[in-house]
Amino acid sequence: MAEAVGALSGWLTREGVRVYNETVTQPPFSPPSWVFPVVWGILFALMGFGAARVYLAPAGPDRTRGLKLYWTQLAFNFLWSLIFFNLRAYAFALVWLVALWAMIWGMLVAFRRVDRLAGWLQLPYLLWVSFAAYLTAGVWILNR
Repeated sequence: MAEAVGALSGWLTREGVRVYNETVTQPPFSPPSWVFPVVWGILFALMGFGAARVYLAPAGPDRTRGLKLYWTQLAFNFLWSLIFFNLRAYAFALVWLVALWAMIWGMLVAFRRVDRLAGWLQLPYLLWVSFAAYLTAGVWILNR
């Protein structure tokens, strides 16, 4: 499911991404465009694998909380791309990303309580979203 959300997001933002790459001043350390689909493909796979491990674990409050956070952050992740690339609302996208980061952190902690590996599999996602926050802030500052 996570991969499908990522693919749909990519498809819906393809024109916005094209415009972004052609017109937006990007901050230092911005990776080339081809890096993003590769990294996101890996991150969505890790996210889905971790969620599956938690889903298959015995029921409990941490499992429930983790899966609720999983679905909520997945929706936030999906909408962030639309906000950033299609609406070009960079300041709002940064605020949205901070909320997403907090949800990922909560999901990581809840997943770890259920299945240690499932939690640790979310760490690359959290780190990438931290880097994305830097990029988003840079784009907002450089393109006001």
